[in-house]
Order: sequence, then C-alpha cells, then structure tokens
Amino acid sequence: MDHFKIDQKLLESIMADLREKGCSLSFGEVTRVVDLITEEVIYRYVDRLISQAETILEINPHLTEKEILETVAKNVVEYLGAEAASIRIYDPGKEEMISFGSYPPPQTGDREEAIPFEDTIAGEVVKTHRAYFVPNILKEEKYKNKEKVQKFGIRSMLAVPISIPRFSLKDVDTEGSLQIYYKDIDKIFTPLEAKIAEMLSRRVSYVIARKRIMDLQKFNVTKDKIVEQIFLKLGKREGIKMKEVFNLVIPELVDIMRIQRCSLFSVSEDRQHVVLEAGYPEIQHGIGKAFSVKEEPYIDAVVNQANPFGEFENEKIFPAYILIHNPQESHLLPQDLKRFLETQQIHSVLYLPLKVNDVVNYFLAFDAQAHHPRFSDEEIEIFTFFGKELMKGLRLEKMDDILHDFKNPAIAAAGFAKRIQKILEDGEFLSKKEKVAQALDIILKETSRIQELALTLHGEGREEVVNLTEKLRKRFLINEEAIKELKRENVHLIENDLESPLWIRCYPLHIERVLDNLLNNATNAMPEEGGHLSIRSYRKDFWAVAEVTNSGEIREEDRDRYLLGDGRGRGLHITTRLVKQMKGKIEMESGGGQTTFRVMFPLAK
Repeated sequence: MDHFKIDQKLLESIMADLREKGCSLSFGEVTRVVDLITEEVIYRYVDRLISQAETILEINPHLTEKEILETVAKNVVEYLGAEAASIRIYDPGKEEMISFGSYPPPQTGDREEAIPFEDTIAGEVVKTHRAYFVPNILKEEKYKNKEKVQKFGIRSMLAVPISIPRFSLKDVDTEGSLQIYYKDIDKIFTPLEAKIAEMLSRRVSYVIARKRIMDLQKFNVTKDKIVEQIFLKLGKREGIKMKEVFNLVIPELVDIMRIQRCSLFSVSEDRQHVVLEAGYPEIQHGIGKAFSVKEEPYIDAVVNQANPFGEFENEKIFPAYILIHNPQESHLLPQDLKRFLETQQIHSVLYLPLKVNDVVNYFLAFDAQAHHPRFSDEEIEIFTFFGKELMKGLRLEKMDDILHDFKNPAIAAAGFAKRIQKILEDGEFLSKKEKVAQALDIILKETSRIQELALTLHGEGREEVVNLTEKLRKRFLINEEAIKELKRENVHLIENDLESPLWIRCYPLHIERVLDNLLNNATNAMPEEGGHLSIRSYRKDFWAVAEVTNSGEIREEDRDRYLLGDGRGRGLHITTRLVKQMKGKIEMESGGGQTTFRVMFPLAK
C-alpha cells in the first residue's frame, strides 16, 4: 500500500482532531485505523467509482447526443443518491442555456426550454468551468424559478461543468452544466462529491467523441456508396439516366431520413420556372413538369432566398436548407400540396438549395413520414453532397441526350453535303442550282441545330411561337435523308393530312428534338423487311397534335413502360421529359400491324 502512504503531518492532524472530540488514540492506533480505511473502505469505494465510470463509457454510441446525456444524468443521480439531474447546453447565438435532457424525464411544463446565460447558475458554471454549490435553493439569488423545485420537494443542488471539445474545424466546443438536485435542506457538499460529479460528467466527452467517430465513418461510407452507385451507372454503355441513379442511391439515405419521396429540380435560365428533372419513386412524379417560381411560395423561398432566416413555429429557414416540420400549418406550402402531403402522411419536408457561384440553380426536395424537428450539420452535409453529385449526373445525362440527338442532323448534313459533292463532280451545278441551294440551306440549318444542341448545356435559349406542322414537315424531310444515308430500304414515306398552321409556344429546339426522336424511333422499330412511315397533324379542341405512325407493333405488356420513357435507348426517355416540360401529353396506339405515337401541345393564343 505504499502508493497510499499517509503523510505523518496528516496523521498528527487527525489525532489532534479526535482528541478535541474526546477520543484519545495513540499514533500507532490512528495509523492502524487509517490503514484499515485505506485498504478496505477506499478500495471498495474506488472500485464502485471505476465501475460507474465504465458504465458511462459503455453507453451505446448509436444513441442521439441528447439520449447519451440523459443516460449520464440517470447514472449520476443513482450513484450520488440524488433526487434528479438536468443538463443545459450553452447556445452562443442566442446567449441562452438550452434544456438538453434530464432524469427523471420532466412532464410538460416542468422545466423551461431555455434560461438566460447571464445571472444564472448554469451560465456561471459555463463561464468559470467550476462547480457551483447551492446548499439552499430558496436562498440562492441566481436560482429564479423556486416555485417549481419547491413543488417537488427539492431544496439543494450541485452544478458541475460539461465540456465536449470540438471534433472538426467546422465544429465549436460544446459547453454546458450538469445540475444535480437533492431533497436535503442546507446540505453540506464535500469537495469529494463535487470531484466525483465532475469526473463522471467529463466521461461524456469520450462517449460523444466515439459517437461522432462512428457517425463520421457512417457518413463517409454513405458518401462512398453515393459515388460508387453513380460511377456504376456511368460505366454502363447506355449512359446515365437520373431516375436510375435515384433508385440506386436514395435507399442509402434512408438511415438519415426515412424518405418517402425525393425530387430534383432545375431552375430555368430566366429564373421564372423550375423543372422537375428526376424523382423517387419515379411513378409519383411528373418528370419534365414545370412550376412557376412566383406562384409557389416554397419554390420562391428556396430559389430566391428572400425570406427572413431563422427558426419559426412551423418551419426552419436557413441559407443551407428549409425544413418544414409542420406541413399542414406552413405558410410556404399551397393547399393542393398540403392535401397531397396529408394523404401520403408526410410530416416533414426538407428543401435543399444547390448553388453554383452562390446562385441557386438546382434544389432537392425530400418528403418523410417521420417527424424531423431538426437535422445535424453532418446530415445536411450528406444531403448536399448527394445533391452536388446529382448535379454532375444531370449534366452528364443532358450531355448524353445531346450526343444522342446529334445523330439525325449530323447524318442529314453529311447526306446533303454528299449530294452537292456529286452534283459538282458530275458538272450539273447550273442545271441543278435550285437543288444545291436547298441542300445548302438544310446543311446550314442542321449544323446550326448541332451548335444549338451543344449550347443547351448552358441554357435553353428563348421561348417562341412556332408552327408545329411546319416543324413536323421539315423533320420528316431530315429523317428521310437519314434513312437514305443509313441505307434503310423498303421504307415508304407518307405525308398524310397536315393541318397548318398549328401554333404552339415552346423552345424551338425542344420540339425539333421531340419530333426527331419520334421519327428516329419509328424508323428503327420497323420490321427488317421494311414498311411504311407516315406523319399527320391536326387540331383537337385546344391541342395541336402531331402523329408518327410506323409498321410494326409494340407488345401490350410493354406499352405502359414505353409511355414512361422506358424503351430501349434514350429516344423515348428524352421525348417524354421534353413533352412534359412543354406542358404537353404523349399517347400511343398499337394494333393492326402498326404503332402510332401522338404528341399533343396546348395551342398558343
């Protein structure tokens, strides 16, 4: 027991103290008593204290930080024989001490959610980093709410500091106070009691650190899975499709937020509309649908970020995210969306702006049936990381779509260039001057289209009113040239009734891409022995309609899939998205040896 050898002066002091109290013991007898206490009593006391510290260190790190602190409060109460314990954490932004758990758990209204930092016991403990003794709460000036503790028969208290060092450069130190309550009045606190309470509270930092290490590992694994799944799609020959990426990646986020739906929106070049680019599950979303920024308060708040920032009764609005935790009462959501969320039993909606050069160009929307009053910085970081990866994916998808749509104008331009070359080689330029001029005009227009397609990566251009019939007729001519270049024989081209004009409002490039893809798909779908390919246009009520019909049928079980844009290749996928973006509809009929695809757009006023 040399480690616990008692100092001779201390033994003499003990002897003198005993003598004053009428107990005369020799130096040897006092030494023996002290040795017995050291060997028997202190051993058992230290053993129990170590066991209690280990109990705290073994707290499940998968619990929330609040649950961990509540478990610590419970252990401290049981070990010190106290009545209750509570924890308050310092919020430097509001300069308040926030209630962060207690044992036993309080009933509603038993404890204030926040108290001032200044002139309070909890605030004093954070300032000084020292224990604060309150032998009699009723006489303590810094303890304001005396009525509530009186109701529970609590008369004294000990407050000790809690400190959790920051875990990363973006974190801040977490400071707080652990308050331990007793029923004793005018309680005499020993220095040992305070030291034990402080030691137990300090074990918290180890548990929280372990939790954060495990959380960080989980978030890194989640990030790796997100990247892995996107690269998995990139490695496939058909290129990337956002709906497939969503189906692969969203399940990886379910641990963070029990997600029922997720949507990715892009902001138009004029910032007046947003377009739904992808959604999970895809069947519940109108991919390609456009929404007005000004007419939808939640979209305006996300895109323009003009609302006041802060925590409000039904939502939390910050530059990094908007969390609506009470959708039915939120002023940001329109009634039709509230009704939909109610039918889906959605209790939390998270909007996450995705910025390029500090401008919101995209945003994500998450719907969850779970109640989410708040998210941690790490969770928001994961969602933002996911969003940025989706932005890359969306850009790659558009690039794949554009490369796909280069084909027809490129083939047509090459075909007409060969015609001119042959006319010149045969010396027939003067006799076929009109045909040369027509071919040059088509080459010029198609190469301009290729240039416009490339520029769509940076913007869609400007909406115009165009004649659907004229566009259909010209694209039919271009497709005819592509058929010749590809040496597709036995394809009979038929122009049926073409009603003109049929004025529609759209981006000209969009309607050209839609018609090109329909004609190209129809050509590829025809039997090898050939058949007919025909076009038709007409007015139906308030719609302008273009039809493309080809020989060959689509199996009945594949029809719904084709209308959702799930045919082989990218053509139908591009077409369905662009048609919805133009507020149009797409229909299909198959039977009697032929298939008709019909696209309908609102007639321009």
